[in-house]
Amino acid sequence: MIRRLLRPAAQGDLEETVLWYEDQRPGLGEVFSGELFELLGQIAESPLRFPAAAPTVRRAPLHRFPYVVYFIIEEPAIVVVAILHQRRDPAVWKRRV
Repeated sequence: MIRRLLRPAAQGDLEETVLWYEDQRPGLGEVFSGELFELLGQIAESPLRFPAAAPTVRRAPLHRFPYVVYFIIEEPAIVVVAILHQRRDPAVWKRRV
């Protein structure tokens, strides 16, 4: 089983986004985090199915929310470097790699 690790900046992305969605509608942050953790499970099962965003970084979009998970495969773990809105400047995740 591949472990999933969130770097501190990615954990911050998650917390900030959940709070924002909770402010929009109570319970929506929980829906977001549920979809995110489901996607993280899919990434852990089959990380190579997601396209490369850079030579060592892959990207996996959420379905219901306009967010993308950027991750690195570091056997035996998947390391999440960013969870960002699709319209955010790509320089944000690139600085974290």
